[in-house]
Amino acid sequence: MAESLRRMVNNGNFTSLQDKLEKWLDDYHINTNDQNVARACELVELNARVQGQLFTLLNLVASEGGLYGGVNTLKNRLLPWLSSGFAASAASVSADTSLAVLAEAAEKDRQITEIQSHYEQQLDNMEKDLVETKDDAAALKAELDETRDELDDTRRKSTGTMMATEDEIIRLKEELRLTRDESASLRTRVDMIGDYERQVRVLRDEIAILRGERAVLENGLPEPLPPLPPPRPGSPTHAKLTDSVRRSRLIGRYNDLFSIDRVEALTTLRRYIPDDEEMVQRIVFVGVQEAFHAAKMAFRAMRLRVRKNLAITHIGPETLEEAVLDYIVRNTDLFDVNGAVQDTIRAMNVNPKISFPAEIDFNLLHPFIREVCRCGWGMCALEPPLDISPATDAELYNELKYRRSYDSEFTAPLVAYHVWPALMEYDRVVVKGEAVTKRGASLSPRRATSPRPMSPSRSRSPSPTRSGSAMSVSSRPSSRSSPRPYSAASSYVSY
Repeated sequence: MAESLRRMVNNGNFTSLQDKLEKWLDDYHINTNDQNVARACELVELNARVQGQLFTLLNLVASEGGLYGGVNTLKNRLLPWLSSGFAASAASVSADTSLAVLAEAAEKDRQITEIQSHYEQQLDNMEKDLVETKDDAAALKAELDETRDELDDTRRKSTGTMMATEDEIIRLKEELRLTRDESASLRTRVDMIGDYERQVRVLRDEIAILRGERAVLENGLPEPLPPLPPPRPGSPTHAKLTDSVRRSRLIGRYNDLFSIDRVEALTTLRRYIPDDEEMVQRIVFVGVQEAFHAAKMAFRAMRLRVRKNLAITHIGPETLEEAVLDYIVRNTDLFDVNGAVQDTIRAMNVNPKISFPAEIDFNLLHPFIREVCRCGWGMCALEPPLDISPATDAELYNELKYRRSYDSEFTAPLVAYHVWPALMEYDRVVVKGEAVTKRGASLSPRRATSPRPMSPSRSRSPSPTRSGSAMSVSSRPSSRSSPRPYSAASSYVSY
């Protein structure tokens, strides 16, 4: 049957029938009546041959279905057409009996079947994909729940650890604060005790001096100062024996003051003067100058007092000056460092080059000034003594005495301001200082932008037992209560 159908398709009878119909349509108005009738008969013959072939195919198809194969279709479609006869008019035959309609219906049924099968296949695939997606979603949900549980557990543990850590940090900070407060309190007490002990020693020495003076006035027989160990003839004094050691130690201490104590003082000042680094540097430099000046004044007063008392009882191979220096070196605790510090602060309060917030006192620099005064006092007791170099603003930069700071203009010839004084032994530089050089440095000294009110005097009242004595506290250099221009000559004091 399939072979017969293939031969029918290859013959192209339907194609030839369609071509003849189209040609007849084109020539219909040209042909005569006889020609048109002939064309119609030709098409009927051709259609009859095609119908014969189709009936043959129908017979073969029905026989393949068995005894009753295609009975329903034959009853519904073929028999009504046969009962009307092959020559029935088009009006008496249903449109469904047309071969074109049959072919179109078959094609539509085939397309519908294919679409339905394709749709069912896609539906099955979508159902399978949906099931797989649901399985994946369930797995992801389970994994998400597990991850959320782990995250909650980790968060709880972290929160507990963080709270414990914060509590520990707070506790340690509180302990540190208490420890610092206790340390500061103890340090203050130790300083106070040391000050009291030194004051007691100074008072005892003054009492001994007063007793000697009273003995001189009453009996003409002075009571000597605490005696020095009697030196052997020609032997050097204690001051000479320890001079090189003390010199090395004091030079090292001077370097430590620059690298350690100065930095701490600058840090303290920057809390109150955060926007003027030059003023901070100037305050520290002026503090060093005034501290050395106060130490030299105190040393000069002590030297005069000791020389006056030793001149009465001095005997021995060493000179009087050697004996005076040896006595001072052996009794360094007689130096009134607190008085020197207060003299320094008073001088800083009236210095026109520096200023400080009125609500803050220069006593903030008390530890730094104290150490500088001690260092200056020790350098005065050397032979020859060490001293800081005189310094003025807008002076010519000297590479032998100073080094430039990091923020200097290295081609500028003039010093804008000084950071640290140079240490000198007469005209020889022992330790270089530091200065800032800038172009256009003013030749006139800089004055403080806001004058600082003078603080009340902090000088100690003199001892009542010494008020009538020739060696009263007036022998100590009086504090400078009025501004004095700081010149190069004021940095040196004769020994």
